[in-house]
Amino acid sequence: MFSMFQVITCRAAVAWEAGKPLVIEEIEVAPPKTGEVRIKVVATGICHTDSYTLSGSDPEGVFPVVLGHEGAGIVESVGEGVTKFHPGDTVIPLYIPQCGECKFCKNPKTNLCQKIRGVLPDGTSRFSCKGKSLFHFMGCSTFSEYTVVADISLAKVDPRAPLDRVCLLGCGISTGYGAALNTAKVESGSTCAVFGLGALGLAAIMGCKAAGAARIIGVDINADKFKVAKEFGATDVVNPKDHSKPIEEVLVEMTDGGVDYSFECVGNVGIMRAALEACHKGWGTSVIIGVAAAGQEISTRPFQLVTGRTWKGTAFGGYKSVDSVPKLVGDYMNKKLKVDEFVTDTLPFEKITEGFDLMHAGCTACITLG
Repeated sequence: MFSMFQVITCRAAVAWEAGKPLVIEEIEVAPPKTGEVRIKVVATGICHTDSYTLSGSDPEGVFPVVLGHEGAGIVESVGEGVTKFHPGDTVIPLYIPQCGECKFCKNPKTNLCQKIRGVLPDGTSRFSCKGKSLFHFMGCSTFSEYTVVADISLAKVDPRAPLDRVCLLGCGISTGYGAALNTAKVESGSTCAVFGLGALGLAAIMGCKAAGAARIIGVDINADKFKVAKEFGATDVVNPKDHSKPIEEVLVEMTDGGVDYSFECVGNVGIMRAALEACHKGWGTSVIIGVAAAGQEISTRPFQLVTGRTWKGTAFGGYKSVDSVPKLVGDYMNKKLKVDEFVTDTLPFEKITEGFDLMHAGCTACITLG
């Protein structure tokens, strides 16, 4: 029985303060207002963005807050004016909305939306705990058994899809995969280099392979990641620690002048420069996927760009979210897209802090809320 228009009491992992561990609390989740949808969250992934905000490094981070933005669940109730979703629908929350009306949504050159706010459309919260209001996070807040999102920040997906897998399409996999296919537009027969072989990097490798790249070079200082990278499609692997030269010089020598496309999947400004300078003069394109710490700036010699290299960035892999996520889920269901292979650990909700530890150790943790 649905609890429409009633406050729901449930568990959530609350970040009370920056730099402090999450605390499992009993919170109240208010009914959805106009244009909003309340969801029973079934599963959520843990992303480095969640950890970055929790650490206090995010200048836009606010507390107390319910983090999480890689989730999947079932619609519990809808607010006034919502026509595209109904109780029982299987959905994935989207940290980049798609209103379909703003100049960004109408422009095929971008997947951004003018209505990106990170909070609910009216600027208020549906969460409270111990008499205090809790902030929403990236418009999703999936570290709760129930959450409320704007209807423009939600995609309806195949109800047969396993939610403890497709939740990862809400961020990391889609971002890396789309960076190769949509942002770089990797061409068949090209040579690519992927810096950082975590989930983002593996997804970028998968995208390069799908685009028909002839050579995909995985770069990481942790050789333990090389076996999996090859399983995802890397043809070569390089550890910068094994070379006395800068890694960009190593790659230029390996590829007769540089790679056609490179992808930075770490969030390190030094590696961003190396990825650009590993590109071939005249046509090489480097895509920044990783998010660097606040206040850091990228740099290179202008000559690198004057001589024909292109430096680009991507958010959510260039995918227009509402339109694309159901298709990505369909590709997964039709075995055209790897997702299961990204999940290294599945934990119950009460072990979410352990999930952060696993993520920092290089694993992909998926939390089921049961």
